[in-house]
Amino acid sequence: MIVILGLVVFSTFISCDDSDDDSVVLMPKNIVELASASTDLSSLVAAIQKAGLVETLSADGTLTVFAPTNAAFQSLLDSNSDWNSLEDIPMDLLTNVLKFHVLDQKVTSDDLSDSYVKTLAVGPNEESLSLQIETTEAIEFNGDSKPITANLEAKNGIVHIIDKVMLPPNVVTTAINNSNFSMLVAALTDSRHATDFASILNGDGPFTIFAPTNDAFQVLLDSNSAWSSLTDIPIETLDTVLKYHVVNAANVQSKQLQDNQEIKMFSSDKITVDLTNGTKLKTSSGQIVTISATDIQGINGVIHVVDAVLLP
Repeated sequence: MIVILGLVVFSTFISCDDSDDDSVVLMPKNIVELASASTDLSSLVAAIQKAGLVETLSADGTLTVFAPTNAAFQSLLDSNSDWNSLEDIPMDLLTNVLKFHVLDQKVTSDDLSDSYVKTLAVGPNEESLSLQIETTEAIEFNGDSKPITANLEAKNGIVHIIDKVMLPPNVVTTAINNSNFSMLVAALTDSRHATDFASILNGDGPFTIFAPTNDAFQVLLDSNSAWSSLTDIPIETLDTVLKYHVVNAANVQSKQLQDNQEIKMFSSDKITVDLTNGTKLKTSSGQIVTISATDIQGINGVIHVVDAVLLP
């Protein structure tokens, strides 16, 4: 659980003109006013102003903002030799990066769990990008951003100060950031491949990936006594199997799936959607595979988690 370093309520004191006493009314600041009151968030405020998001983050409602420090923004600028100031960052990129730090719901430190949450940033088909929250060992957001101060209350939401500007991930980075996909990442990056899966999936896409968990890969290894690790699987077999998990040139969210729908995979083979009892896939080899989590949206595609390795 995040150590709450401070619970701050910034207030404006307004005299009651129609009263004879000296009483005051406490008026909590909105998110932009709260950030403006902190010298360590001046870069964030400047970025919000440049991106035209002041009204969005000042309006009535309930938001959560993950607020990078000035040092975090300087690290972002240092990561690109063409960027000397916020003015050098393309407007569309800066705007989507900032929106990736905003949720349309109030999430306190007590609400955090291992999960993906939808942000205001968008990817293919204007779908909301997913932000990973990890709590198992240490609190991290988007794979490597850590909290500094939590639960700063504003009148239209809550702010958590973080140590890094979070860049919206693509499907490759999303998989790398999730330890439950480490075997999938290892399979995709096997040096024996003639297919450069990493380069392909780092491309513009969009892609739809049905991603087996580590447990799913372990079941595959256990199915053959000659396989103790992924390197024991013939590379031709592994190549064919991996291609059967990717849909090219389509960002297929769960809401688009229909019963008995056939989906052509990167391998040219097909899977069939089965919605009769939950969301399942029928493979061409006769498997019935459950989709256990859906719509993990990245900037170049979407990931759905499956409980078995799909076999064509």
